[in-house]
Amino acid sequence: MTAPELNRPVPIDSLGEAPRQLTVEADEAERAALAKRFGLIAIERLSAEATLTRAGEEVRAVGRLDSLVVQSCVASAVPVEAVLAEPFDLVFRPHPDGEHDEEVELGEGELDTIFYEGDAIDLGEAMAQTLLLGLDPYPRAPDAQEALKAAGVKSEDEAGPFAALAGLRDKLNK
Repeated sequence: MTAPELNRPVPIDSLGEAPRQLTVEADEAERAALAKRFGLIAIERLSAEATLTRAGEEVRAVGRLDSLVVQSCVASAVPVEAVLAEPFDLVFRPHPDGEHDEEVELGEGELDTIFYEGDAIDLGEAMAQTLLLGLDPYPRAPDAQEALKAAGVKSEDEAGPFAALAGLRDKLNK
């Protein structure tokens, strides 16, 4: 298994009862590697401020991710910049006993849980995953609608069920 592009291990035993402030900032090589992994044109900026608190083997990270990414427009492939300022509230827990390939049921309140192995959490990989979840899956440039129309793609209004009904109505009224 290869190391994550943004590897920032925090040893569990380095955390005490008092909150600990950490800053994660990706360098140019890390941003380029993450951009490649996530299919982005570029990641111009990626940093996070986090406050870590520990309760036994569980670590909570609360903070904010700040990023400037460049994605491809889904309609025209034109570069589209996006600023992400994502708050996060993550809980790191030791991986449950048993096989690591087994499914683990999480309740609604546990959806931001990250399992770790060993004696450290990886705050960098958690930030990379937070970035990925915050990306627009269908980025569009300002001229995207014109590009789609030129390619013959119908808009929602032209192709939806109401457009079909309007077409039937027009046929009946002839």
